[in-house]
Amino acid sequence: MNDRVAPSMHALPDGEAELSVVVRLPWEDVARLGQEAGRLAAQTGRPVTLDEAVSHRLRSVRASAAHAKPGLGSGEQPVAAPSSASVASLPRISGTA
Repeated sequence: MNDRVAPSMHALPDGEAELSVVVRLPWEDVARLGQEAGRLAAQTGRPVTLDEAVSHRLRSVRASAAHAKPGLGSGEQPVAAPSSASVASLPRISGTA
């Protein structure tokens, strides 16, 4: 039996959309997400969930990629963004969070 259901998506008041998905990750990637959440919590001065850390990471990667690319010249084709970001690309943070 397949218990999978279509991901739910709904609009947010700030003009963005929220999509709920289930992702299976190795424990090493979960640990990196925990480090990212700890870094973000230290930066904001409040507790941060893994969901929020992932969302923040995806936004910062998207924003930095958009700013790093020069405008397209004539005849250049835009490069499609990857459909998913790799958790393995999260920076390793030394010390405690």
